[in-house]
Amino acid sequence: SEATSHEAGHTLGLFHQADYDGSCNKLSDYHWGKGTGEIGWAPIMGAGYSKNFTVWHNGANSWGCDSYQNDLEIITSGANGFGYRNDDHANAFASATIPTFANNQFNVAGVIEKNTDQDMFKFIMPGTGVFQLDAIPNNVGSGNLGSDLDMQVSLYSSSQALLSVYNPGTLLSSLVDTLLNAGTYYLRIEGRGNAYASAYASLGSYSLVGKTATGGIVLPVHRLQLNGIQHGESRQFSWIIDADEDVLDQVLEVAADGKNFVALTPAAAETRSYVYRSTETGRIAYRLNVMFANGRRAYSNVLTMNAADAGSYPKLSGNLIRTSSIYVNSPANFSYTLVDFNGRAIRQGQLASGMNELNASGLGAGMYVIRFDGNGQQWTEKLIRQ
Repeated sequence: SEATSHEAGHTLGLFHQADYDGSCNKLSDYHWGKGTGEIGWAPIMGAGYSKNFTVWHNGANSWGCDSYQNDLEIITSGANGFGYRNDDHANAFASATIPTFANNQFNVAGVIEKNTDQDMFKFIMPGTGVFQLDAIPNNVGSGNLGSDLDMQVSLYSSSQALLSVYNPGTLLSSLVDTLLNAGTYYLRIEGRGNAYASAYASLGSYSLVGKTATGGIVLPVHRLQLNGIQHGESRQFSWIIDADEDVLDQVLEVAADGKNFVALTPAAAETRSYVYRSTETGRIAYRLNVMFANGRRAYSNVLTMNAADAGSYPKLSGNLIRTSSIYVNSPANFSYTLVDFNGRAIRQGQLASGMNELNASGLGAGMYVIRFDGNGQQWTEKLIRQ
């Protein structure tokens, strides 16, 4: 998808976003970004294949350090025949969206379409108790893989006084877990920057899952974290529970749609891991539901896994190409496209099941991206021709 977005950028009139030093000396025709982890950033029109948070950029392009390219302005110009999406949720307190609760929970979706957009929501806390909110940007895997939105949530009182701001510094998603008195409250959702990227193009779709539990106190939970990896069809989970109260029972839950969770397996109070063979397809969300000895319940972070990550797509036998052949091991019939770093598709063809030998003769030295298409999905890998 990175190569596809990069190519689309050229079609819409964009040049490469380059990198320069303080003296205007060009360091690279492609800006490689900076940072690591979930918020590691790079511009789409640079070389963002090793970064998670890749977005449009307003910076110096390959023509010179004083040749600034405002990606969003160019993309939405009249020359391309389209602009920004319509606003879906108002940004004013008076016209805030009121989500519908069912069983003390609401689910709502939205889009931050501009860097000036703020989406306002209004809800009523029926009594003193705990309010929890998962604010999750659209993604394609665990760790908010592929998200273009770094979310910030602000909580306001009925008098529109700011109570708290939630924006984890190393995450793109946000989590609210707080004690509130009965009354009316507001939520403001917006895209923000982080240590590596500005808020310029922190845009995209998101979902909110809110829950209320009245009549109690803040859960004595210091840390409740779910981790997971997959090897083939095997999915292995482990979790950390750091709480003042003892665990009474716990259930690992699963949601095919990312929102409506059902029990996958119960676990004994002392259990901290689980392994099973998955038969699900597509992106599947998991969370841990824990009941403590004081009668209070808490939920872990939401972890997403994709069956496509389990090995059901073609893979390069090696990323360093020294001969005239590229070897790809494919589980089935897929199409492939080889793209150079100018965004040009230079080779295309079909893969058969098994080991495939692709012709690499005539390729100049440098980095390339190979894109695989099949089953309505795309995957990309990088390779270097020496």
